[in-house]
Amino acid sequence: MNFVMSSCVCAFNYLIIEMVKKKIIAIIINLIFINASENIAQLQQVSTIKINDRLIISNNSITRSFVKYCNGCMLTDEIILQGDVFNFLNGTTDEFCFEINDSLITGYNKWNIEDINDITDSYKGNGIVISLKGAEKLNECLKLEMTYLLYPELPVIRKKLKITNTGKTDVKIESLEIESLGLSWDKVESNIYKDYARKEIKGSYEGNWDDPLIIIHNPQLRRGIALGNEAPSVMKCTDIFLEGNHVGIGLTHKKNDYPFRKWLKSGESWESPFVFICLYKDSDDPMWVINNPVNDFVRRNLGSRLSNIEELPVFVYNTWRPFQDRINDSLIYAVATSAAACGFEEFIIDAGWYSTLGDNVEELNWADRCGDWIIDSTKFPEGLKPVFDSIVNLGMKPGLWISLASAHPGSKVYRCHPEWFIKNKYGDPTNLHNPGHEIYTACMGTDWYEYIKSVILFYIRECGLKYVKLDLSIVTSAYIRDVELSGCYANDHPYHKDHHESLYVLFDRCMTLFDELHKEDPELLIDCTFETAGKPQLNDYAIIKHAEVGWLSNIEDSPPFSNLLIRKYAWKRTPVIPASSLVIGNPSVNDPDYQLTIKTISGSFPMLLGDPTVLTDEEKLDIKGWADWLRNMQNKYNFMMFRQDLPGFNEPSDGYWDGWARINTETGEGGIIGIFRHGSDENEMNITINGLEERKKYGIKKAREDKILYQMTGKQLLLNGFKVELNKLYDGELFEIESIDF
Repeated sequence: MNFVMSSCVCAFNYLIIEMVKKKIIAIIINLIFINASENIAQLQQVSTIKINDRLIISNNSITRSFVKYCNGCMLTDEIILQGDVFNFLNGTTDEFCFEINDSLITGYNKWNIEDINDITDSYKGNGIVISLKGAEKLNECLKLEMTYLLYPELPVIRKKLKITNTGKTDVKIESLEIESLGLSWDKVESNIYKDYARKEIKGSYEGNWDDPLIIIHNPQLRRGIALGNEAPSVMKCTDIFLEGNHVGIGLTHKKNDYPFRKWLKSGESWESPFVFICLYKDSDDPMWVINNPVNDFVRRNLGSRLSNIEELPVFVYNTWRPFQDRINDSLIYAVATSAAACGFEEFIIDAGWYSTLGDNVEELNWADRCGDWIIDSTKFPEGLKPVFDSIVNLGMKPGLWISLASAHPGSKVYRCHPEWFIKNKYGDPTNLHNPGHEIYTACMGTDWYEYIKSVILFYIRECGLKYVKLDLSIVTSAYIRDVELSGCYANDHPYHKDHHESLYVLFDRCMTLFDELHKEDPELLIDCTFETAGKPQLNDYAIIKHAEVGWLSNIEDSPPFSNLLIRKYAWKRTPVIPASSLVIGNPSVNDPDYQLTIKTISGSFPMLLGDPTVLTDEEKLDIKGWADWLRNMQNKYNFMMFRQDLPGFNEPSDGYWDGWARINTETGEGGIIGIFRHGSDENEMNITINGLEERKKYGIKKAREDKILYQMTGKQLLLNGFKVELNKLYDGELFEIESIDF
């Protein structure tokens, strides 16, 4: 074992005090090893200390202390913020919890510690892996590895489990809690913030797919804990106070609608998704933890795809509205020419470009033509390559819509390989997406995976595809409420043994496919729609680690209400989920007040639809001015990687003002903010901004104007702010916040 100890006096002193309190007299100094070759600054990030039966991992923000329990397992008994004495736990914990072949397993079973090793990840994470071997009849067939990662300057601890079947027969894993803790306060003292941490409730709560992050806040103590769950879609489950002070973060339980199950063959291993906790203190506002350490962790250390792109697009066009599937090469040439004149950077051809090899194709709608993915020669007689080349020559990157797992029963792929398709509980092929379409859903746990991968790779290699919008249901439906119409009931598909196992496997295979596509083309931008994610307006940590963006919703209302909905949907999910990963359809480039629409979408992923060919030359030039301004702001501030709440503004609502900030809190150089009036009786509002350097001076400018309206320090902008006047009932304004210190 390589135990590393930093010069963190606070953590060491705390350890000594606790050992004295517990009457542990013998301190075996030779069990402490100092790796002197490590750089001092690096050592201050994460240290590992072991004395007798205690183990501590610590950085300059958080400390987690384990004790070797009498059963042989290392169990967490303390989690504290650095420099503090308050223990967020009420004693030793279960540490983890799951069922094996219907029997409960926790850290309180008998285990032997096989090893404790240092570990790092690709995102500045440092920590340990504790390897356990089952030491009683119930768990003797298991090897368990618990990984804990800490990150520089952050009060965050990330955890995952690796389970290996060392026995001779298959084992069944269910109801997995990766992190299983007992808090030092109960539900009576707590406010719980669910639904992307935006909705406050009291009592007990069982989190679902809309809970990638939940906050438990104690207003009396002015402390709290954020619980992050990186499991995909409907497979995530976070339990809060269902039993006493217990908190569990992991995968769905047997009793849930979409139960997790994993079968392990002899010698087989499986790794869980990560979960994480983030502690905070001295705050009356639980959103502080999201706007600050959680936001920083997700941006810098989670491993989101957005953080891997050198140049994020800031102005993207999609053909779906108003053209839908009524497209052809001449229309695309005309629309692309106008879109380029508007300054769009990427041009996405949505559904309708393809056909199948079945009969009576001309009678099928866009969804029912899925499966074979051949180019519709009546619409594109020369193929897509010259169309894509034209888009590239106009200065844009080309994209396509593809359904990830759908095929018409008359398609060639279905007729040749019906065994690739999902079976319902009666053993029949089924449509998991929407009963209104004549399609079957393919199973990602079969060779369909390789087939659809080859389709996408063909258009990447042959046509230069740079953006792929992957759509329609693969496991669950955003439209079907019957939970039995989910997953695959086939018992002969190679990657899942039964229906329950298929639920997680199919999502996991989808994420793996995204990763393999990125290996082929690291610059490929993947758009995973809410329909593929499985629930309305769903995006989560699992998706953003494998796909750059997710199409969140299709808004059919007209402005100004549609703009309000866009801001409302973005507000609800940010800053838990990065704003730039949220594509919200279907704002139109030719809205009567397109300027307000552009200002609105600048708070999330700037995607527009509509018909740019109907715009005048002046309007196109004006829209290009906005596109150029957004590109300039991105180049100066990298604002697309940030979003914060503005002080004093809540959920966008009719009759009120709302707003957002996209300030680069890493450089302190500034960013942009958006302010909106939606039917409010007031035509003036005072705006304050946090996240800026207190002593640095900033200039405030209206978007696309060089005149500095105000000069204020970061502290003045936080405490005093500046006035914004909007004289129309439905209006908005963007501002640049620019450092002007010399």
